[in-house]
Amino acid sequence: MDEEYDVIVLGTGLKECILSGLLSVDGLKVLHMDRNDYYGGESTSLNLNQLWKRFRGEDKPPETLGSSREYNVDMIPKFMMANGALVRVLIHTDVTKYLNFKAVDGSFVYNKGKVHKVPANDVEALKSPLMGLFEKRRARKFFIYVQDYDENDPKSHEGLDLNKVTARELISKYGLDDNTVDFIGHALALQQDDNYLAEPAMDFVKRMKLYAESLARFQGGSPYIYPLYGLGELPQAFARLSAVYGGTYMLSKPECKVEFENGKAIGVTSEGETAKCKKVVCDPSYLPHKVKIVGKVARAICIMSHPIPNTNDSHSVQVILPQKQLGRKSDMYLFCCSYSHNVAAKGKYIAFVLTEAETDNPQVELKPGTDLLGAVDEIFFDTYDRYEPTNQGDGDNCFISASYDATTHFETTVQDVIAMYSKITGKALDLSVDLSAASATEE
Repeated sequence: MDEEYDVIVLGTGLKECILSGLLSVDGLKVLHMDRNDYYGGESTSLNLNQLWKRFRGEDKPPETLGSSREYNVDMIPKFMMANGALVRVLIHTDVTKYLNFKAVDGSFVYNKGKVHKVPANDVEALKSPLMGLFEKRRARKFFIYVQDYDENDPKSHEGLDLNKVTARELISKYGLDDNTVDFIGHALALQQDDNYLAEPAMDFVKRMKLYAESLARFQGGSPYIYPLYGLGELPQAFARLSAVYGGTYMLSKPECKVEFENGKAIGVTSEGETAKCKKVVCDPSYLPHKVKIVGKVARAICIMSHPIPNTNDSHSVQVILPQKQLGRKSDMYLFCCSYSHNVAAKGKYIAFVLTEAETDNPQVELKPGTDLLGAVDEIFFDTYDRYEPTNQGDGDNCFISASYDATTHFETTVQDVIAMYSKITGKALDLSVDLSAASATEE
């Protein structure tokens, strides 16, 4: 333990594991510790016995659900955009060789009380029951503009500077109605609320293009992919990567106390031994005096014996319920996975309903989402606090990740990782990789 490291990473949550992998690949000497005896921290995956112990005390799960070890229930369930930043990180670090992915069957949106498939291009827009005939034509023109838009080709800009024109102004040019804007903004561009409408349209258009590119990659029913055996595979894959590049891992290390000198982190003490380091990277639980609560996520975890109704019998699916449809300040998300991704016993489905909590009653607050699930075998409700760091990192050598939000896709998570990487290393992460190297296994 009494060696010196460039970076000590505390906690094996997904963000921490991605960072330890990236930093190890960069040639830094990394020590990675966790007070738990399992990988994943807050973003761990639980088998059935662990799930029951966590939410119901000592209860034993009913035998009708099958064997405990057939389940991998993600505590922070998220799908990956097939062309998104996390996939680029996986390829950049070569972690793909430790993982198998499968395309997610469906991407849906809630509109006027019903669940609809998300149209992602001009062809699908013309078939969608979300819009009337004239609206479909307007939407088609807008989709074609987005598909053809090329930052480096002024001819494709139609005279608009998307760094100046707001998303609202761009949309109004095509005369799209509020319903259409709702599903485009929230289910395609994956915005969490409507604040984006007042911001420059460039980010909005790029997000829509990412959705379409991701959809095209595996020709599946959605732009998302998800690892076989669940997200618990990811931290372990990054841990293996870090080890290949000389990183050291230690689980079950109690306390893990960060040591300071003149206000700067200089090492970590556990079991009477101190490892020295230049920088500490951790999740909020390791430095509670340097974080603040910024919100709360309400979630329902459900085990079912059928797919979510009205999703074309999809074995894996995301449904987004835009805030405006529910009269809320933020969106609600449905995530469903099943035995087809090896996360549940044969014939069983795991569904989550998540949202940024606006009350202290998750059962009532999540009702619009749980009502869409049909019959459930078992359901668990809870809330957890979201933390963000209050320090600047470069001042005290401590780099703390933000807690995971309610979104059921990885875009916000990866943005946090990339920003932290830049703060830690002082350089931008180059993710210009050949995406054809990524593998998705289709069964």
